[in-house]
Amino acid sequence: MKTRKRKVRGGFTMVELMAMLIIIGLLAALVVTKVASKIDQARVTTTMANLKSLHATVNQFRMDTGRFPTDEEGLEALVVQPGDVINWEPGGYLETTEIPLDGWGREFFYETFTESGKPFAIRSFGADGEEGGSGYDADLSSTDAYMRARSPDEEML
Repeated sequence: MKTRKRKVRGGFTMVELMAMLIIIGLLAALVVTKVASKIDQARVTTTMANLKSLHATVNQFRMDTGRFPTDEEGLEALVVQPGDVINWEPGGYLETTEIPLDGWGREFFYETFTESGKPFAIRSFGADGEEGGSGYDADLSSTDAYMRARSPDEEML
């Protein structure tokens, strides 16, 4: 009687390798898309938290000194005592000697007598760094009614 020998396969075929690479590529694209979205959301959340903190700090400055920082002094008045101010908090109003940046690493914009009728506002110009925009490019303001991070498809003021 004759015995048949089985062929031993040594590896994957080219078709199997290509199919595996396509599947891995599709999964990687999905993961990158989800992670990028979460990074943008985290930047908005960080910016909103910093805006809320700075807004409260400017209000504390006013309670101590009797006035808001001027447009010329800006947020710098929170870390460097203006010359004409008395009752300024020794050491400044922030935990650090530097003013925090927005989630995209840019400085906040401080303005008095805003269009909203509020005595001041602190703004970030969003992901694009330019005034206006929508989604993650939208401006974020300390005077927003809801101090929360929003999804990119919601209109942010």
